[in-house]
Amino acid sequence: MKTNRRNGAVIALTALAPISWGSTYAVTTEFLPPDRPLFTGLMRALPAGLVLLALARTLPRGAWWWKSLVLGALNIGAFFPLLFLSAYRLPGGMAAVVGSIGPLFVAGLAALLLGERPTRRTLLTGIAAALGVSLVVLKAAGALDPIGALAALASTASMSTGTVLTKRWGRPEGVGPLALTGWQLTAGGLLIAPVAFLVEGAPPVLDGRAVAGYAYLALANTAVAYWLWFRGIGRLSATQVTFLGPLSPLTAAVIGWAALGQALTPVQLVGMALAFGATLLGQRPSPARATVVPPAQPFSSTEQNSGKVSMDLTGGELRR
Repeated sequence: MKTNRRNGAVIALTALAPISWGSTYAVTTEFLPPDRPLFTGLMRALPAGLVLLALARTLPRGAWWWKSLVLGALNIGAFFPLLFLSAYRLPGGMAAVVGSIGPLFVAGLAALLLGERPTRRTLLTGIAAALGVSLVVLKAAGALDPIGALAALASTASMSTGTVLTKRWGRPEGVGPLALTGWQLTAGGLLIAPVAFLVEGAPPVLDGRAVAGYAYLALANTAVAYWLWFRGIGRLSATQVTFLGPLSPLTAAVIGWAALGQALTPVQLVGMALAFGATLLGQRPSPARATVVPPAQPFSSTEQNSGKVSMDLTGGELRR
C-alpha cells in the first residue's frame, strides 16, 4: 500500500514536467520576440543548466563527460532545434501528433536496450494516446512538408533515445538527479548556442515582458521541469514516464481555451478524454513480465552494477 502511494506521488510529480511544457506555446507567443526559436531554446537550456550546476556543485567524472554530452544532445541540443523546425514547417498540430508516438518509439528502444518486451496493452495504449492527441491538435489544410516531417520524426526519436539511455545508464554513485539534469541542460545549451547565432544572428533586444518570459521558461519550464522528468526516469519505468508526454499538448489546449480564448470543439474534447485515459492506463502495472531479470538494484550507473541493468529499478514496472 505504501509502495503504491509512493509510486503515485512520483508519477504526479513527474507529470508536472509535461504539464509545464504545455505552457511553452502560450508564453512564447504572448511574451517573447517572434521568429527566434533557436534563441529561445538556448535561453531555456543554458541558463537553467548553469543554475542547476551551481546548486549541485558537482561536475561529471570519467565516462560521464561523454555520456552527459550524448544525453544533453539527445534530450536538449538536438531535440529543441528539431522540434522548433518541425513546428514552423508543418501544418497546425502535426508536430505534436508526430511527437505523440513517442511511447511507441520508447517501447521499441526499451526492448533493444533495456530488455523490456512491449505488451499488447502498451502498444494499444500508445496508439490510443496518439489518436487522442491528433483529435485535439490536428487541423486541416496545408501540404505535408518533407523536411518538417523528418524533423518531427527525428525530434521524437531523439528524445525517446535520450529517455531510454538515461534509464539504462542511471547516474554515478553519490550523484543526484539535480546534477544529472544540470549536466544535460548545460551540454545541450552549449550545442544550441553556435547554431542559434549562425542561423538567427545576434540576440534580439529584450523588453521587460520578454525577460519575464525567458525567466519563466528557464527556471520553471526547464530547470524544475527537467529535474522532475529525469528524477521520474530514475524511479519509474521508461513506459510510465513516456505515457505522461500527452499531458503537454492537452495542457496547451486547455491554456489556449482558458487564457487565449480559443474554442474547444466536441471532437477535441473526445480527443482529450482519449489521450488522458491512455495516460492513466500507461501508469498501470503490467500484468506479467515478459522476460526473466535479476533482482532489482538501487538506481545506479552501469559501472556500479557491472554493466547489468535492472529491468525494474524501483520494484515496480518498467515504464515506456
